[in-house]
Amino acid sequence: PNFRDAGGHRAADGGIMRSGLLYRSDHVGSLSPAEAQVMAGLGIRVVYDLRTEAERSMTPDERIPGAKQVALDLMADDEQAAPAQLLRLLEHPRVARTALGGGKAAALFVEGYRSIVTLPSARAGLGRLYRGLLEEAGLPALCHCTTGKDRTGWTCAALQTLLGVPHDEVLQDFLASNRYIVPKYQAHIDAFAARGGDPALLVPVLSVLPEYLDASFEEVRRAYGSIEGYFDEALGLDARMQQALRDRFVGK
Repeated sequence: PNFRDAGGHRAADGGIMRSGLLYRSDHVGSLSPAEAQVMAGLGIRVVYDLRTEAERSMTPDERIPGAKQVALDLMADDEQAAPAQLLRLLEHPRVARTALGGGKAAALFVEGYRSIVTLPSARAGLGRLYRGLLEEAGLPALCHCTTGKDRTGWTCAALQTLLGVPHDEVLQDFLASNRYIVPKYQAHIDAFAARGGDPALLVPVLSVLPEYLDASFEEVRRAYGSIEGYFDEALGLDARMQQALRDRFVGK
């Protein structure tokens, strides 16, 4: 449900982030053969799976014909990896109340969005992903995590920002995940409520909030000064490679 094109957005210089080059999604472990063929028809050559090893083992990707699979566990160096694990709490209302109540859930996600900027595994994984987008055989590509809203959300927001897409538009694309992914979990939310859980506890877990993305960009400014500094110092893409990404992804 959260599969969509990361492009189509207007850049500040009047260009347009090209469509059909980078797609974003929640996990693709439940694709039907027909759906897999639809994705193959988009020409997807590389699938970047940003999930943890445990997530991949629980729900392996359905293979997209013709596409190479690349596993990039962005949170491998995070001992807690809390945002990646919180969906398990849907089965345990009492534990969820203790773990998520009183603003704890949003705070965990804010911290997760900060850590993805400086975490060594995230830096290595995202550097590899963005460099892959510069390879001739690297496009079209698909990046995804479990829900397609957090790790995938930052991956796309950082690239869009580097390409000159205005922040308001980047934020609106980020928040669009709320329209697509929350309905997927409605049955789980209803079951959680039936077991005595408070559905409001799940809002920060199953949706995205502006302060999540704000936390990542604040960390970029704190640690690297700018999005260009982040791509250079944290991800290993120098000014020449950054310009190559703009040349490839932005058209008039």
